[in-house]
Amino acid sequence: VQLQASGGGLVQAGGSLRLSCAASGSIFSITSMEWHRQAAGKQRELVASITSGGATNYAAAVKGRFTISRDNGWDTLYLQMNSLKPEDTAVYYCRAHSMRDFDSGPVVQAFWGQGTLVTVSS
Repeated sequence: VQLQASGGGLVQAGGSLRLSCAASGSIFSITSMEWHRQAAGKQRELVASITSGGATNYAAAVKGRFTISRDNGWDTLYLQMNSLKPEDTAVYYCRAHSMRDFDSGPVVQAFWGQGTLVTVSS
């Protein structure tokens, strides 16, 4: 699975951005996807996740402001970010979890996309 994130940029506090993550390759094997972010000098953290059944989960810091969604398949993952704050400034990464069945047993893998920078000015 290959992932390509896009949509980052510079926005003023209170503004909105929509991130996209285009998936290619063995997307049929994807079981869930996530958005993570990493601010300068900090550890990468989970922002939001979505399962194949459509269940979503959000970090407390973004709940009510961010919305994760996807196409009917797994072609594209989105993160709608509203009411942005300077503390949302970070590089945002998408991640996909996949599972494939082989004669030797299931193989579970995780894939990262390259990051896209979001900068929120005060």
